[in-house]
Amino acid sequence: MTEPTTVPTAEPVPDADENRRQVLYWRLLARLFDPEEQHALESASLAVVEDIGLPAALLDPQTSVDSVVQRHPELAAEIDGLMVPGEDGGPREDSPRDGSAEVRRAALASKVLLNVFATGSGTVTAGQLARWQSDAGWLERALGCRPGELRAGRGPAPAGAQGLGPELGAVEAGLVKRMQLREVLADPKLAAQLTPSMSLIEQLLRDKHNLSGVALANAKALIRRFVDEVAEVLRTQVAKASTGRPDRSVPPKRVFRNLDLDRTIWKNLTNWSPEEERLYVDRLYYRHTARKTTPQRLIVVVDQSGSMVDSMVNCTVLASIFAGLPKVDVHLVAYDTRAIDLTPWVGDPFEMLLRTNLGGGNDGPIAMAMARPKITDPADTVMVWISDFYEFDRSQPLFEAIEAVHRSGVRFIPVGSVTSSGRQEVNPWFRERFKALGTPVISGHIGKLVHELKNFLA
Repeated sequence: MTEPTTVPTAEPVPDADENRRQVLYWRLLARLFDPEEQHALESASLAVVEDIGLPAALLDPQTSVDSVVQRHPELAAEIDGLMVPGEDGGPREDSPRDGSAEVRRAALASKVLLNVFATGSGTVTAGQLARWQSDAGWLERALGCRPGELRAGRGPAPAGAQGLGPELGAVEAGLVKRMQLREVLADPKLAAQLTPSMSLIEQLLRDKHNLSGVALANAKALIRRFVDEVAEVLRTQVAKASTGRPDRSVPPKRVFRNLDLDRTIWKNLTNWSPEEERLYVDRLYYRHTARKTTPQRLIVVVDQSGSMVDSMVNCTVLASIFAGLPKVDVHLVAYDTRAIDLTPWVGDPFEMLLRTNLGGGNDGPIAMAMARPKITDPADTVMVWISDFYEFDRSQPLFEAIEAVHRSGVRFIPVGSVTSSGRQEVNPWFRERFKALGTPVISGHIGKLVHELKNFLA
């Protein structure tokens, strides 16, 4: 009796496209953690890229995304929205689902990620920083943002990009610190290549006392450019914010543009004549448009320690915008271990920033001693205190002073930070006591602070 013939079971054949994707991603991880080339991965990745019809320059970390797109303009459309997930977290519905298309996506995504996060070591030139900022802009486009939007934190991060803004900011700050900034600023051509960013402005503010001549002039020009960009964004937010309730103690102005037509018709319905099919109006109703005209005092106290530079820049610009509103008297105090009254320059955020001195510690009671005498009419005063509230050893004295100000009738608004992204870290000891006082720490997003201030000052 012959034994039955056994047919060997075929091993499952690995998906070729999946293998190619894995090669690209393994190569990306290897280069991110070790700048040295892994020859096997490099040669395999080159074969993959050439096989799917993409340029070999995608594998060169020294080639910017701009350079690749200039030579191959059709790739710009592929990179836009490349990394935007669908509703279920997977690929978008409009994304091609075939394997070769996924390999192309992997190759393009690897290029953008490698250029942004593999920054090497050593001194960074102005040209290298500008190239990185351009590559970061392409990453933002791949994530569905406008270039600079994610790093600046303007609005909520899109799906799949939460937390990436601070990470990009940290990489950029590291590059700025590696620059020979004084030498770059002394060369007008190199200085012109710098793109103002929060991390660069922080470096300039820290080093301004060591600059002179051409270097100082270039530093000031960069700071002013950045201030103007921030001011443009904040003015728009202030203009769009709520302006509070109308003052009904003032009779409405009886002009046509204030006519409340719906209310007028509703109130006169009893005068409707069915026979004549006509509505007789014996009284017109107008909308109240008057606002409070009592002068308001806004006192802003901002922590200028090194961890709060973002808040310092935003607050000086915001204070200058509110100072330009009618009937608003703005005062600004900055502090670390000392306090400085910046009120004389409150109309010029550029001059205010030049007078700051970014430091280390926090001594809130010193700032309160300078700010409290500015309160003349508590009922018409708002005090905004921006800090992480990590004091030296004087937490209790500061809170007691704040509590007294609040009890006097001043509207006290504690803010953990004033950033565009809303990130904030607040001392839990203060957070709990502010909550119990009825003045909880508001979100650090600058839009929330603008809304709060507009409602109080309107």
